[in-house]
Amino acid sequence: MSGSSKRPLGTRRDWQTVGAATGLGCSVVTSLILCIGGGVLLDQWLGTQPALTLVGLALGLASAGYLLYELAVINQPEKGRLKRRRPASRQD
Repeated sequence: MSGSSKRPLGTRRDWQTVGAATGLGCSVVTSLILCIGGGVLLDQWLGTQPALTLVGLALGLASAGYLLYELAVINQPEKGRLKRRRPASRQD
């Protein structure tokens, strides 16, 4: 499959995509670990075994969902943002 029409590896867009995916993956994993880990630690400290772990899981999933939504909005700059109207110029 050697052809001259192949796109070269390592274009700027490719690296931007890799960077966005890596950043998103790290953010999702970090938010889940911190929220669930915090819930487990609080459960052990307060003696409320599964309750705060489940709350941490819910918070971690909510933050991961928000990060996915934020990435989707960044990739589509026209959606998710309110457009400002410019005031009509007065002609006296």
